[in-house]
Amino acid sequence: MTRRRIEIGVSRPILPPDPAAAYRLRWKRRRLLYRALRKRRQLATVADRTGRIRPGDILLFTCVRNEAARLPFFLDHHRALGVDHILVVDNGSTDGTSEMLANAPDVSVWRTGHSYRQSRFGMDWLTWLMIRHGHGHWCLTLDADELFIYPHWRTRPLQALTEWLGASEQPMMGTLMLDLYPEGPLGEVPYDVGTDPTVTLPLFDAGNYTIRRQEPMGNLWVQGGVRARRFFASEPRRAPTMQKVPLILWDRRYVYVNSTHAALPPRLNKIQGEGERITGALLHTKFLDQIVRKSAEELERREHFANASLYDNYYEALIDKPTLACSFSTAYRGWRHLEALGLISRGGWT
Repeated sequence: MTRRRIEIGVSRPILPPDPAAAYRLRWKRRRLLYRALRKRRQLATVADRTGRIRPGDILLFTCVRNEAARLPFFLDHHRALGVDHILVVDNGSTDGTSEMLANAPDVSVWRTGHSYRQSRFGMDWLTWLMIRHGHGHWCLTLDADELFIYPHWRTRPLQALTEWLGASEQPMMGTLMLDLYPEGPLGEVPYDVGTDPTVTLPLFDAGNYTIRRQEPMGNLWVQGGVRARRFFASEPRRAPTMQKVPLILWDRRYVYVNSTHAALPPRLNKIQGEGERITGALLHTKFLDQIVRKSAEELERREHFANASLYDNYYEALIDKPTLACSFSTAYRGWRHLEALGLISRGGWT
């Protein structure tokens, strides 16, 4: 395996804007905003505490389904970072997720039984909530299996990070999604609810990443990690996208295009600038013990990929409880280790 420092925050040449492409992207953004307006009718209120949101609060948005095991640590982690209010769409959970969230005083919950795939994998629902409640706020948009970290995250709260980003005229922050996995076969190491999942999932792939820029939106396309190595080695272009822009100073005219991998207007994707910019990581806890059961469920539901049949082999491989660890596996040791590997950057935030 070739080791490669991807250094997402390092500046690379950006082509001059194409007026015709810019026009098409403006209309694409408007169509996606209109989709969200229409899909708002699919949401039923479970607990609306958004009246408690104050100017300057940092908000977290997420769409979940049957995440009662992950959510206790997920919520506590991001509260400790400095998130003030959490807005959740529950997509038909049956494990008590909705009830647990409804009892949390800093959480607002909406419920829907409509198709996750046909709502752009939850983004239509979240876009509507961000139009209503996110305008003018720093908004963190995550999946329940993602833990947001950044340089100095244990000693500097999100408020300090967002103030520095604002002073640096950087209204967004990019991250690498870092797949964590266990030492043994999938599904064999039990996870204790409420504990740090990085203890259960101590390993990651450090050096098999590729990076290219996608036009016309100017977003980065990063691929690699354990899923590219283990499940998509014969078809690397189908491997998951590992770069996201989860933290944005939101405006009601903004919209995410493909999960949080890219946003419109295109300037939100310029996580590279003059010199080096700060970037973080999303610690991806997909491979906790529940992955085997969830893979069997998603193989039947076919809600997580646009062309779901193309990923049947992927889900079948997960159901077989493979061992993902290999001689190239690296133990996760914190953000400074990720920085040394070139996977995140402090930029000018020292």
